[in-house]
Amino acid sequence: MTARRSIQGQLITAVIVSQLLLAGGLAALSMYSLRRQLRTAFDAGLQGRSMSIAALVRYSEDEPSKLMFDGELAPRPLDAKHPDAYKVYSSDGKFSAQSPNWKERFDRQTPRQFWHVTIGGTSYRAVRMAALPVLDSEGAGTPAPPTLTVIYAAPTEEMDELYASAGLYLGIGSLVLLAVTAGLALWGIRRGLFPLQALANSAASVSPVNWELQVSEEAQTTAELGPLTQAMTSMLRSLQKAFTQQREFLTNAAHELKTPVAILKSTLQSLLHRPRRSEEYRAGIEKALEDMARLEKLLHSMLRLARAEQWAMGNLQRDLPEIELGTTCQSAMERLQPFADMRGVKLEFANNGPVRMRADTEDLELVWANLLENAVRYSPAGETVRITVTNDEAGARVAVEDRGPGIPKEEVAKIFDRFHRGDQSRTRDTGGYGLGLAIANAIVETYGGTICVEATGEEGTTMAVRFSRKPLADSC
Repeated sequence: MTARRSIQGQLITAVIVSQLLLAGGLAALSMYSLRRQLRTAFDAGLQGRSMSIAALVRYSEDEPSKLMFDGELAPRPLDAKHPDAYKVYSSDGKFSAQSPNWKERFDRQTPRQFWHVTIGGTSYRAVRMAALPVLDSEGAGTPAPPTLTVIYAAPTEEMDELYASAGLYLGIGSLVLLAVTAGLALWGIRRGLFPLQALANSAASVSPVNWELQVSEEAQTTAELGPLTQAMTSMLRSLQKAFTQQREFLTNAAHELKTPVAILKSTLQSLLHRPRRSEEYRAGIEKALEDMARLEKLLHSMLRLARAEQWAMGNLQRDLPEIELGTTCQSAMERLQPFADMRGVKLEFANNGPVRMRADTEDLELVWANLLENAVRYSPAGETVRITVTNDEAGARVAVEDRGPGIPKEEVAKIFDRFHRGDQSRTRDTGGYGLGLAIANAIVETYGGTICVEATGEEGTTMAVRFSRKPLADSC
C-alpha cells in the first residue's frame, strides 16, 4: 500500500528546511564578515605596534653611526599572561634587538606579510614590516642610512574569544529568529490551507441526493482555489446530468420494454387459455412476432445509442474511410422515399459541391434518416422536405428543412434527450421510441460536430448539423 503524502507536511518541511538554510547561510556569512573585520583590525594594530617598535630605534649620542634601542618605551602588551613578542634589526646587520620572550619560531620564512604561529599552546599572529626608515635625525647625514625590519607577534586569544562570543550570540539570535519565522510560516500555511480543507469537507458532502457544492467564502476569494472550484462545480454538474440521464434512461427503458413484453405475454397467454384452431394459433403467433420485432427494434436502438456514446467518449477506436458527405444524404433520402410517398411529402436535395470527410457511411446515413423521418412525419401532405449540404471556410453544414408546425420553444432543449417525445402521449401513433434524435446527436458528437435547431416556428423547422474543418481533414 502506497504511503499517503500530506501537502501540509511537505510545505512545512520545505519552509523549515529553507529557513534553516537561510539562517545557516546568514550566520555563516555574518561570521565570515566578522572574522575578516576582527582580523583586519587586529592586523592594523600589529602594524601600528611594529611602527612603534621601529620608532624606538635611534642613533647613539657617543657614536652617531651606531643604532640603539630603548626597550623601556616598548608598547605595553594587551594580554599580561601572554605578552607580545618582537624583534627589530637593521638591513646592514649591525643592529638587532628583541623582546625577552622572543622565540625563533616567531620568525617564519614566508612571503606573506602576516602569518600564524603557535607557541606553548597559545596562538599568535605575526607581521613583518620591512624597509622602515630610522626616524632619529642624528644619522641623517650618513651616506647610506640603514633600514629596519620589524617582526611583531601578538596573541590572538582575545580576538578568538570575541569571535566565539559573537558566534554564540549570533547563533542564539538566529535560532530565536528561526523559531519565530518558522512559527509564523507554519501558522500561515495552516491558515492558507484552511479554505482547501473547507472545500474538501464540502466535496465530501456531495451525494446522489445532494449535488450542490457548498463553497465557503474564503475558498471563493482565494485566487488559487478559483479554477479548482470552477472545475469541481462543472464536473459535478456533468455528473449530475449523467446520473439523471442514466436514471431517466433506466426508467424510460423499463417503461418502453414493459408495454411490448406485456402485450407479447398477453398474446401468448390468450393462445394457451383454450384450445384453438390452427388459423387462430397462426394469427396469434404472427401478432407475437410483430410485438417481438417492435421489441427488437427498441433494443437495437438502445444498443446503437450506447455504442455512439462510447465512440463520442473515445472508448472505441475505428479506422474510418474517406467518404463523400452528399452521397450519404442521398442514400438516406432513398431509404425514406417510400415513407415520404406514403405521407404525400416531396424530398429535395441540394449541395454546393463535393464534401469529403472520414466517417462511417452507416453512421451518417442513420443521422440523416432520423432527421428526415422526423421532418416527413410532421410535414403536411403536399409540402417539401429539403436537405442541403454546403461547404465553406468554417466547415461543412447539413440542413434539413420542413414546413411542419414547428417545435415549441420549451421543447427545443429536450428534443435530443433519450426517450423524449413532444406529444407526451407516449403512444405509437407517431412511431418510434424517442431515441432517433438522441442517437443522431451522439453520432454527430462522435465526429466532433454539433447538431441544433437553427430555426423553428409556424413555417417549419430547420435542423442543422455542422462539422468543423478538423474532422474534415483528420480521422476521428
